[in-house]
Amino acid sequence: MIHQYKSHGYNIVMDVNSSAVHVVDDVVYDMIPVYEKQEDKEAIFASLDSYPREELEAAYEEITRLKNEGMLYTEDIYQKYMTDFKKRKTVVKALCLHIAHDCNLACKYCFAEEGEYHGRRALMSLEVGKKALDFLVANSGNRRNLEVDFFGGEPLMNWDVVKELVKYGRSLEKEHNKLFRFTLTTNGVLLNDEVMEFCNKEMSNVVLSLDGRKEVNDKMRPFRNGKGSYDLIVPKFQKFAESRNQTNYYVRGTFTRNNLDFSKDVLHYADLGFKQMSMEPVVASPEDDYAIREEDLPRILEEYDKLADAYLEYRKAGKGFNFFHFNIDLTQSPCVAKRLSGCGSGTEYLAVTPWGDFYPCHQFVGQEEFLLGNVYDGIVKQDICDEFKQCNVYAKPACQNCFAKYYCSGGCNANAYNFTGSITGSYDVGCKMQQKRIECAIMIKAALADMEEETGHLLMLPVKSPTCVNMN
Repeated sequence: MIHQYKSHGYNIVMDVNSSAVHVVDDVVYDMIPVYEKQEDKEAIFASLDSYPREELEAAYEEITRLKNEGMLYTEDIYQKYMTDFKKRKTVVKALCLHIAHDCNLACKYCFAEEGEYHGRRALMSLEVGKKALDFLVANSGNRRNLEVDFFGGEPLMNWDVVKELVKYGRSLEKEHNKLFRFTLTTNGVLLNDEVMEFCNKEMSNVVLSLDGRKEVNDKMRPFRNGKGSYDLIVPKFQKFAESRNQTNYYVRGTFTRNNLDFSKDVLHYADLGFKQMSMEPVVASPEDDYAIREEDLPRILEEYDKLADAYLEYRKAGKGFNFFHFNIDLTQSPCVAKRLSGCGSGTEYLAVTPWGDFYPCHQFVGQEEFLLGNVYDGIVKQDICDEFKQCNVYAKPACQNCFAKYYCSGGCNANAYNFTGSITGSYDVGCKMQQKRIECAIMIKAALADMEEETGHLLMLPVKSPTCVNMN
């Protein structure tokens, strides 16, 4: 499978099955689709007679070389592998602990209903949290590195339990030959020096929720009295980011129909001094006035192009930053299983409610049909886990001919279910945005390579990717 596109002056060719990416000249770009369908050399040349013969010969030789070296027109060799993968015993490697089903903000787009998750307000007890960590250790097999995300609602509303669970997790490490990687997502309202100091010692990553410009953030992320949160949280976030040496955190925003000019919000992060950031499209019911719609896509795709341009300009000016969706590794990509099956929700990754119930991920919490079990009894609905285990790019019809499938790994199962009624469905609007982000990311790689060649300086910043990009 070949995917070709032009972006910002670059002709880019992707060989999907091998993940090889090529930046080519016009004649190679135009010959590649003809070469794939036509075996006769002279027939190929005849269809491209606007180019000089010598250029056609050189292009033909280069394409043939790449094909022979397994970097063009390669076959899909992974489907059989996935059949074998589905037969493997799955181990749990990550938990999302809903440490607080409560929140001190009233974000208008919150899928968790101000932290309640279609249920009741509650704080996780230390007992439930310990049981969850015990379950993770017991079901992680030989895997040494384990992930635990403190999530909500607002986790800092249950801060003492967070600290005690970190302490408990550390006490398990030596005995069981495990290493916990803790992360925390916070809206910043309760952030203080004590929290920062503890996080800098114990949290591998911290997610700071901010939607960008003051007017944008305060419209969607107010307190329950309607007052905006921007002025309170931004100075705290700036101090926190500096205290972590601008690494091992990211500022995460959500854009809605109300701010389709979201590139301005990302650049606002950069102008505030942040170096690690993400901006996610809202996922909402079509009835919500802020929901992204099909007709918004042209504007959104154009906005990603604007952001890519600005991203490069900031790098040139020595003010570079890392935007999560523009980070892509073309040399050491994730293992095949990860590329094909994604985040592992419902199998390798589980969400835990304050009272100890298991769900496939945080976005399924409160949907009783996806209740898997609990910290006391373990997984009792293995059939649901098996259903998620079968969820990969080959199980999703829309993925079959998509160039992005090995980068997005089939996309978000929760979004698929919420928009199509099936975890093997596809959220089409989300797919188109993801495809655009991948195209921009690859173009940026090409542009940065050219810039580095021109200047002799490394233009990439250290990157620490978030655990889960869907977290609010």
